Amino acid sequence: MRLVRRCAAALVLCLIPTIARADSPVSVPPPPPSLLKQAPDTLDDLKAIQEQTKKVLKRVIACTVGLQVRGAAGSGVIVSEDGTVLTAGHVVGEANQDCRVIMPDGRVLKGKTLGANRTIDSGMIKITDPGKWPFVELGESKELKLGEWVLAIGHPGGYKAGRSPVVRVGRISRAGEQLLQTDCTLVGGDSGGPLFDMTGKLIGIHSRISGPITTNIHVPVDTYRDTWERLAKAEVWGRGFGGRDEGYLGIECDGNTCKITKVTSGSPAEKAGLQVGDLILRFDENTVKSWDDLGDRIFGKRVGQEVAIEIRRGSEERTLRVKIGRRAAQ
Repeated sequence: MRLVRRCAAALVLCLIPTIARADSPVSVPPPPPSLLKQAPDTLDDLKAIQEQTKKVLKRVIACTVGLQVRGAAGSGVIVSEDGTVLTAGHVVGEANQDCRVIMPDGRVLKGKTLGANRTIDSGMIKITDPGKWPFVELGESKELKLGEWVLAIGHPGGYKAGRSPVVRVGRISRAGEQLLQTDCTLVGGDSGGPLFDMTGKLIGIHSRISGPITTNIHVPVDTYRDTWERLAKAEVWGRGFGGRDEGYLGIECDGNTCKITKVTSGSPAEKAGLQVGDLILRFDENTVKSWDDLGDRIFGKRVGQEVAIEIRRGSEERTLRVKIGRRAAQ
């Protein structure tokens, strides 16, 4: 029994042999009774969960995309045939920026960032290349129950050629109008990726890693419906997640190594002495492996908070102190 439960808790599906093209919204049979249990009791329960997971993934993997915005890597999901992509607000950043949308088969499409609600961390992007795209159906996050099984999909560490979107299985641990919380393991690069129920309907978008990588926050899908028009019109509004001001350093980095490629004049980064070419190693005692990692760390800080940044400049490592700034309102 304990082994079965451990296997369920650790269930991770990384590679899907085939990627089906979904030319209509997802339609998947209702989940089996084993998914209504608090934990699977038998091997047959685990097999039933596995089979339902495969049915969902066959439809939704094709709609899960990698995103590259300002050198940062993120994830997203296509929700309309004409190429509307839902993602996290901190992945969008600013409206009307060119970006890249990477399909699971490796095709790279042109895109444009639209709107973002910084308070709740919702965002929208549009594929600008012509075409009809596979898309998923929106569910209803208000109907979710604690303990409900879910699938988290994304591109941890950013899109990697030859690797299909990575899948993690978990359960809802908190559900509200402002956020969803699950125990699906997420890391940098997953931000903006989709959270599905076990019928293949989109119920949330990955937002924050909250402490342990198995305690994660997602944007409820209902808020996208409520603010759809504003997002589609490329409005950017609100303050940082949870009502806080959005932290700001004023730098851009290489997406893979977090090497600084731009320092904005007059920014907190410039005042702290950061320079183009500096490689950021640690932020507030946390190891930084990518631009997306750094974005996650900055996003959780208060405006005015002073933080240590460890960098490598040439062959020398040093620590600088930077005061988190406030991003200018849109």
